[in-house]
Amino acid sequence: MNLVFDIVEILKVTTVLFAVIDIIGSIPVVINLKQNVGNINAFKASWVSLLIMLIFLLVGQSILEIIGITVEDFAIAGSFVLFFIALEMLLGIKIYRDDIPATASIIPLAFPLIAGTGTLTTLLSIRAEYNLLSIIIAIFFNVIIVYFVLKYITLLEKLLGVGGIAIIKKVFGIVLLALAIKLFRKYTGL
Repeated sequence: MNLVFDIVEILKVTTVLFAVIDIIGSIPVVINLKQNVGNINAFKASWVSLLIMLIFLLVGQSILEIIGITVEDFAIAGSFVLFFIALEMLLGIKIYRDDIPATASIIPLAFPLIAGTGTLTTLLSIRAEYNLLSIIIAIFFNVIIVYFVLKYITLLEKLLGVGGIAIIKKVFGIVLLALAIKLFRKYTGL
C-alpha cells in the first residue's frame, strides 16, 4: 500500500475526479430532484458519497469479482440509470418515483449521480496509476466541493432563475443522455 504525500499527484487526481463527478454539470439534475422530492440533505448525500467512494476504492474490484460482475457490467448498468435520469430532464416526465423523500439524498443523488459508475470505474483505473493517499485526499476535496454545491443549491437555483434552470436542464439532459450512450457503447462494443 503506497502512502506518499505528493501535492502534484493530489492535484491531478482531484482534477480527474472533479471532471468525472461533474457536480457543476449536475446542478440541473440536483435542482430537478429537489423539486420532485422537496428537501435534499447535503451532509447526508456527501457523507454517503464519500463512504461509497472510499469503500469502492479499497475493495471494489474484489467485491465485483466475488459476485461475478465485471467493471464493464457495472458500467452498463450505470448507463441505464443515467439514461432514465436524462429522459426525465429532457421530456419533463417522472420515471424515478419514491414516496420517501428522505432517500433522495442517497438514491439517486449519492449513488449513482455523485458516486456513480463513472466515478467508481475511474477510481479503479487511477488506483493503478496513483498512490492511495493521493486518491483518498482527492476524494475528500471533491466531497467538500459537492457538499457546498448541494448546501447552496437553493441559492444557485435563485441565481439561475426558472428560465436558466430550464435551459441548463435540457442542455445537461442531452449531455447526460450522450454520456449514458457512450458508456453503453464503450462497454458493449456497439
